[in-house]
Amino acid sequence: MAHTAVPDHEVLIIGGGLSGIGAAIMLDRAGFSDYLLIEEGDGFGGAWHWNTYPGVGVDIPSFAYQFSFEQVAGWSRIYAPGAELKAYAEHCVDKYDVRRRSRLCAAVVAADYLDSADLWEIRLDDGTTVTGRYVISATGVLTKPKKPEIDGVDDFAGTTMHTARWDDEVDLTGKQVAIIGTGASAVQIIPSIAPRVDSLTVFQRTPIWCLPKPDAPLPGALRTGLRMVPGSKAVARLASQLYVEVTFPLAAHFHGLLPAAKAGEQLGYLHLKRSVRDPQVRQQLTPQYSLGCKRPSFSNTYLRTFNRDNVHLETRSIEAITADGVRTVDGVERPVDVLILATGFKVFDKGNMPPYPVTGTAGRGLEEFWTQNRFQAYHGVSVPSFPNYFMILGPYGYNGSSYFNLIETQTNHVIRLLTEARTRGSTRVEVTAEANADYFEKVLGRRGNQVFFQGDCGGANSYYFDDNGDVPLRPSPTLETMWDARRFPLTDYRFESVAHRTEPNPVQ
Repeated sequence: MAHTAVPDHEVLIIGGGLSGIGAAIMLDRAGFSDYLLIEEGDGFGGAWHWNTYPGVGVDIPSFAYQFSFEQVAGWSRIYAPGAELKAYAEHCVDKYDVRRRSRLCAAVVAADYLDSADLWEIRLDDGTTVTGRYVISATGVLTKPKKPEIDGVDDFAGTTMHTARWDDEVDLTGKQVAIIGTGASAVQIIPSIAPRVDSLTVFQRTPIWCLPKPDAPLPGALRTGLRMVPGSKAVARLASQLYVEVTFPLAAHFHGLLPAAKAGEQLGYLHLKRSVRDPQVRQQLTPQYSLGCKRPSFSNTYLRTFNRDNVHLETRSIEAITADGVRTVDGVERPVDVLILATGFKVFDKGNMPPYPVTGTAGRGLEEFWTQNRFQAYHGVSVPSFPNYFMILGPYGYNGSSYFNLIETQTNHVIRLLTEARTRGSTRVEVTAEANADYFEKVLGRRGNQVFFQGDCGGANSYYFDDNGDVPLRPSPTLETMWDARRFPLTDYRFESVAHRTEPNPVQ
């Protein structure tokens, strides 16, 4: 099939979550209005569209969890519930005219770069194709539910639900419920459903660090003040961002220099002691790894839930799931009506990052590149041999701060490239292998102070670690990521055109 150098759209954005929405809005504001946003689901919001389980909510203060250009004052709590984040996504889609330039219920099955035309061909699950000069992959990584590798998991005769695909029509009242996993989603679900079930058995492999949550309803007077007083929303957002910065990016990436992690551990131990009455249960809930090795959680109700008579913490390994319940290695089988899988997502699993095959120049696959060379990407945005393909959540892009900082930082990086390409009349933008290698060496060189490689992470079972033992989080404070997005050397990229493939890059 022959292709011209004129694509259907200048930019294709894959993913209708907040990262895709943010990229669309920022592109439009920068003068790149010819985009198509492609979303697999039937609505916008990404995680906030798919995750509707009881208790779902943001795990950082709401004021930090919003775009800098679209700050709202109507959050009901310091930590907003999921429905409000979903509403915020829909608000942004409508206010900035994203919906008209989007295609829902369209799953991408493959992305192929056409060398001869300097464009990407995207194949969809309905058999159609669409072409774009540039692609922005905004699919995230915590999107594909991961089923536990336990014998008999498909044989259970009762109701099975993954936390990310919750069925609101299932009534848990008076039921015998089991939940496998004690990660971030489970921490929110367990205290939400415990009061209405007959019994709740929590199967824990690894205890989670749980810290007090500085949460409270936001009074109407305060929300009114935020709307009326100039600059107040910006101040609230900055304060929230500073709180997040101290509690993860600085604590995790500068563990060897700052005492924040140790102070956080002491706070965690105190919170656990004050919350759980039974010494044996308290010991079972005590993490044996350093704070920050895996994603911590914040809750004022999770630990106290284990004081309830109808809640049982089970730390013995699961031998199998039967038609009627869950059997542990000691041979005891617990009868179950509803089985909840809080077993997380496919993160570094093959076929998930991104969740469709990507073929660049000379037929090279992105997954193949990472298998051979380890996960890496220049500033988490670009990979050599994959021109015009940019990522929001690529390896070593996210530093652990507010996800909205990441969205805006990565999109600013991309906009700088597209603006330069438009100025030069270029149709192809590709990071150089040398620049990518230098950046990879830089991030690996900062491992010495990270908690992942200095702390005791051996028993954490953390999804932060990939198969190579790497943690592809960016070891940088947020201000550095923002600065780099606007100041990285343009000479780290090659700018070419279809008509002049061998044209040298102008000197910056």
